[in-house]
Amino acid sequence: MNDTILIELRSEELPPKSLKSLSEAFAEAVFSALRAQEFTTPDSRCTAYATPRRLALTITGIAACQPDRVLEKKGPGVAGGLDAAGKPTKALEGFMRSAGVRFEQLATTTDSKGEYFVARREKKGEELALHLADIVSQSLRKLPILKLMHWGDSEHQFVRPVHGLILLHGQHVVAGEVLGLHSGRTTQGHRFLSSGEIAIDHPDEYVARLAAGKVIVDFSKRRAKIAALLDAAAGKLDARIHPADGLLDEVTSLVEWPEVYVGEFEAEYLEVPQECLILTMQQNQKYFPLLDGQGRLLNKFLIVSNMQVADPVHIIRGNERVVRPRLSDARFFYDQDRKNGFATRVTSLGSVVYHHKLGSLGDRAQRMGRIARSIAERLGAEAHLAERAALFAKIDLLTDMVGEFPELQGIMGRYYLLHEGGLPVVADAIEQHYRPRFAGDALPAGNIACAAALADKLDSLVGFFGIGQLPTGDKDPFGLRRAALGVLRILMETPLPLDLGELIKDSQAELAKQGIQLATVDEPLLAFIHDRLRGLLKDAGHAPDVIEAVLAQGPTRIDLVPARLAAVREFLQLPESLALAAANKRIGNILKKAEQNLPEPDIALLEEAAEKALFERVLLIAPLVRSHVANEDYADALKVLASVRCEVDRFFDEVMVNVHEPLLRNNRLGLLRALFDLLNAVADISKLIV
Repeated sequence: MNDTILIELRSEELPPKSLKSLSEAFAEAVFSALRAQEFTTPDSRCTAYATPRRLALTITGIAACQPDRVLEKKGPGVAGGLDAAGKPTKALEGFMRSAGVRFEQLATTTDSKGEYFVARREKKGEELALHLADIVSQSLRKLPILKLMHWGDSEHQFVRPVHGLILLHGQHVVAGEVLGLHSGRTTQGHRFLSSGEIAIDHPDEYVARLAAGKVIVDFSKRRAKIAALLDAAAGKLDARIHPADGLLDEVTSLVEWPEVYVGEFEAEYLEVPQECLILTMQQNQKYFPLLDGQGRLLNKFLIVSNMQVADPVHIIRGNERVVRPRLSDARFFYDQDRKNGFATRVTSLGSVVYHHKLGSLGDRAQRMGRIARSIAERLGAEAHLAERAALFAKIDLLTDMVGEFPELQGIMGRYYLLHEGGLPVVADAIEQHYRPRFAGDALPAGNIACAAALADKLDSLVGFFGIGQLPTGDKDPFGLRRAALGVLRILMETPLPLDLGELIKDSQAELAKQGIQLATVDEPLLAFIHDRLRGLLKDAGHAPDVIEAVLAQGPTRIDLVPARLAAVREFLQLPESLALAAANKRIGNILKKAEQNLPEPDIALLEEAAEKALFERVLLIAPLVRSHVANEDYADALKVLASVRCEVDRFFDEVMVNVHEPLLRNNRLGLLRALFDLLNAVADISKLIV
């Protein structure tokens, strides 16, 4: 009989940051194992549940017994399994022993690799009770748990001590043992709002029975309720909640029956930069700070409690009492940092090692300053301000506030420089030089901030590539992939008319001035950055063939890439596009076998009418194409190139290129070289055909 199963493992409080992933992994592992052993149906559905004190799941349509099956074991190939006399070889005899069959019981089958022996035997379907506990145990062992623990005198290990186990199939308990627990049908509700055991008669009752015990067992529903309660509480105060990645999930993992209360702290703490207060409330206390309509922090915050009481005054006061020391610490760090000075600390950077092969933070600050100055000069910006911003960008790493909250680096540098009367444009650049920090993050605003941001990222990329510290697999300890994406986004989306190759050379030169020995990085670093660009463009929805056509040219003016992409897309709409793409590919293959130093085509050596016509067309369009490219009118350049199709087709129909006479041959190859250079002026259009 098919029915729903319920599995629940009740434990001590599980790690909140990993609860959701543990729950999903557990449910998937159990479901996959039951499916592999044919206890499920095509319509079976798995639902995961998770609270701070339990991992649970239900799966519909689970059979009480497996169907009878024919198990097949693959053996040696027929050719290698029999000797010349048609007798089994030793390999085949070994296979028969392992499979427990005689020669006459063997069958043969064929696949793409050839014919081979198989042993087939019927296996009677087994009861669910024989497998379920083992499936659960195996699934728990597969969970992504970094650290296991023992409890009491038990030999078992899990992320937290366990206290209860439910294995239920329909109305029947499935007998079994997991982590030393024997299965049953009882669980417990909320630690304080419920008392006694809760019996589950059928898996379909699970959610409702636990709700009666003040437990919202569905993680997503509990999360949605918390979000609704937070929004309602903020609305009553005419405020909005400061967003925080992951905080809502973490709080959802800490409570079983959520309630939201409003806490308050003294307004005097608002003298501290609000980013500091927000971070300490979110990270240390799991509170939700409130902002007014202008985005300013209020001296109120929201508490998500696991207790629903008629008079929450003690809960609120307790949380207010706990948060005050945290806010006091933030104020102390802020006051001390201002007393110790900011700009004067630039000399202290020299005492902090950045990397043993790349010098100190002071060395890096000097390099960044000079690189930023060079970039600003290219952009026509105030070079001395860009240099100053990059030179000061890392000073706040030495402050107490950033030491406590690394997430505030850059932000605190801005506050401290403004406190000392620094220019706002320099202070803003200090804060923004880390941007973009993640996908979708805002870019630095203005040329000064962009120069500082590029200097920071280029110094990292060139330096670590130069000492051989490249990313491998999923390991990128120095964040070089993120740095490369940041460079690309700043150059392309701002946009900035800067040559990436020149920027890399400038960064190399600054490292060399400090006597730092580097390997040659130009080509490998450009290839690395182009690979990031390829992924960035794919994510933006550009067609792979269009991307490859543009990137095949190894562009270093990243700001011009979008225009080249658009031009290639427009070119593809022309009826001549694919024919010219094919011709370009053909010409490229011919030229690969030719001499490198081909002469300019000489009109006096042209013999055939078709080559004369092509020569005249190339002569006519060459200045137009070059003019359009110089003016960045890439679409117009490709439209002009489309006009050469008839002459190209006629040339290949009527002209033999590789003739015996060398002058004539090289002249024709030179003509193809001139045409090839024009066809590839915007993109390698040969990439547009498969």
